[in-house]
Amino acid sequence: MIKTEKLVKTYGAGELELVVLKGLTFEIETGEFVAIIGPSGSGKSTLLYQLSLLDEPTSGEVILDNVRTGALSLQQKTDIRLAKLGYVFQDYALLPELTALENVALPIIMQGLSMPQAYLKASFALERIGMVDKKHNLPSQLSGGQQQRVSIARAIAHEPQILFADEPTANLDSANGMRVMEAFRDLHEKHNQTIIMVTHEPEYAAFAGRVITLVDGTIVSDERKKVAK
Repeated sequence: MIKTEKLVKTYGAGELELVVLKGLTFEIETGEFVAIIGPSGSGKSTLLYQLSLLDEPTSGEVILDNVRTGALSLQQKTDIRLAKLGYVFQDYALLPELTALENVALPIIMQGLSMPQAYLKASFALERIGMVDKKHNLPSQLSGGQQQRVSIARAIAHEPQILFADEPTANLDSANGMRVMEAFRDLHEKHNQTIIMVTHEPEYAAFAGRVITLVDGTIVSDERKKVAK
């Protein structure tokens, strides 16, 4: 599903140049749940931004579903992000005046689907992550964990090939963090969703079937492991 070839990302120039990613080459298969871990400043989020086409590498290549993305225009990359990729971040970014259902449906409507189609897809997405009973609630009527699960529903409503998550539990207590991780696990196990997640919490990385560890922009380990039950 994703392949990188000698992926490099630097910031600055000359004496101020900072090399964040140092020539990374690896592959992620369709249906994998991959956690990217490592100490602060190791390049985890930077790598996620390269893989998800939210940023461009300094050199090297990201190949997404057999497409070499380095040759694509900005519009072509935007089209891929809208059609094939889903994103979950630390900040739930829900519109406070809209219900959970409306928050999930809005991006689909903006992509051109009719309102009835969008609401149908939104309801199905909320059902997949166990939040359909809260679809008429406003964000203020939901816990932090519930809001994050609504943001996951929004990210998967258009059925993306890959779901990217950048520290999705960072703003949650441990109980709500576990509920969010259980939602990811269910998406992976029941729907074969490909998930790439950055986290600094070992107990959350344990939900993934594969853990890639970064240190100073280099992969120091890449392990497939038993998934937590």
